[in-house]
Amino acid sequence: MFKNFKKTCVLMLLSLFIMPLSTFAYSDYVIAGGENIGIKLNSKGIMIVGLYSIGDKSPGSDANLEIGDIITSINDTKVSSINEMVDVIKNSNQEKINIEYLREEKKHTTSLNLFKDNDGVTKTGLYVKDNITGIGTLTFIDPESSAFGALGHEIIEKTTGQILEIKDGVIFDSSVVGIDRSESGVPGEKNTKNDINNVFGNVFSNTTSGIFGKYTADFSSRKKYKVASASDIKLGEAKIRTVLEDKSIKEYSINITKLNKSNNQKTKNILFEITDQELLDKTGGIVQGMSGSPIIQGEYIIGAVTHVVVENPKKGYGIIITNMLEEAEKVR
Repeated sequence: MFKNFKKTCVLMLLSLFIMPLSTFAYSDYVIAGGENIGIKLNSKGIMIVGLYSIGDKSPGSDANLEIGDIITSINDTKVSSINEMVDVIKNSNQEKINIEYLREEKKHTTSLNLFKDNDGVTKTGLYVKDNITGIGTLTFIDPESSAFGALGHEIIEKTTGQILEIKDGVIFDSSVVGIDRSESGVPGEKNTKNDINNVFGNVFSNTTSGIFGKYTADFSSRKKYKVASASDIKLGEAKIRTVLEDKSIKEYSINITKLNKSNNQKTKNILFEITDQELLDKTGGIVQGMSGSPIIQGEYIIGAVTHVVVENPKKGYGIIITNMLEEAEKVR
């Protein structure tokens, strides 16, 4: 689960250059992660996350704009951040602006009336967002390409409920300072201290199988694990690697109770239950921020934690590691 983003019933924990998947084959061995990471993603355009009225006027609704629309240009000037949007509006010195936006990946245009309040501040009637932040867990680093994967599921913009289309992003240093325990019906969460200036990697894509990019910090001394194929994964004992205190990665016992290895199922492939009493005592089960925690079985990395079963937080789902690696190949 990626902290700050939720799904109903079960909580969900850009490449610069893309070549055909057949060009690459992911490594036989990868470095298993487990460290807590901060995540900041910059959206591809400016997302409308709300509309508000100005007196008896509703400029956004009058312009037929909707929550989830992505503003890409104003008065024929491309904009990708709120600061750029503010500058264009300020420099236009007009009472109406022309907006180009995307809705369900289709381009549209409209005109938006501007209003000034009693202090002379220009109002658009739009609540907008250009980035999103949260925490999660690093899953793997490919030692040959420096590609990394984390989370094991997509990042959703919580106001719109839509997957965030990103321009770019970073992962950065994060340490755990406390845990709010999970209870039945109430998922807990990791509380963290983050240092966005200590960047570990650049994010290129946000997909249903996780976030992916290029790892830029040193990983030369870290242990490699053999990548499990679907047929290597067995029911029974396994471990998850995650951080519950500061930056200390520890392994905790789980029991895999069900597997879904179908090619049609790309995310919830592994159903497991936490059996490690230390983990249960500290967290009550799976908590937000554990998404991406690697699942280890013997000398294999087999997958990553992705979801908690809200009604029983001792249980959770994981994604098979090869499903993540196939996505990572697209951004190498």
